[in-house]
Amino acid sequence: QVQLVESGGGLVQTGGSLRVSCAASGRTFSNHAVGWFRQAPGKEREFVAAISWSGANIYYADSVKGRFTISRDNAKNTVWLQMNSLKPEDTAVYYCAADNEARGFHLSYSSRYYYRYWGQGTQVTVSS
Repeated sequence: QVQLVESGGGLVQTGGSLRVSCAASGRTFSNHAVGWFRQAPGKEREFVAAISWSGANIYYADSVKGRFTISRDNAKNTVWLQMNSLKPEDTAVYYCAADNEARGFHLSYSSRYYYRYWGQGTQVTVSS
């Protein structure tokens, strides 16, 4: 079992930056890929970014490519999502999710149904 806790959300103006963190704990975090998703009110939870265990494979949604950067430090059991040039449409609850990379990460990284472990989410609000 893996426990995930997000932090770092908040209120920022359009064009600003924010970094959210995902801290993992529990039985083992080894070999787990991590994804970031977001959910705005009244909308489906959508894929934002994902990173493999080694960090060698990184994927982004088209809507955030060039603005967001996902990274991780396995020694600290932490994954970050650096968000720059924020827009009002980035407003959402941001969730991190994790699962063993061997379960088909490279084919399923953008699917919320792939990940078994989820954090509670952190609110990001971008004011116009």
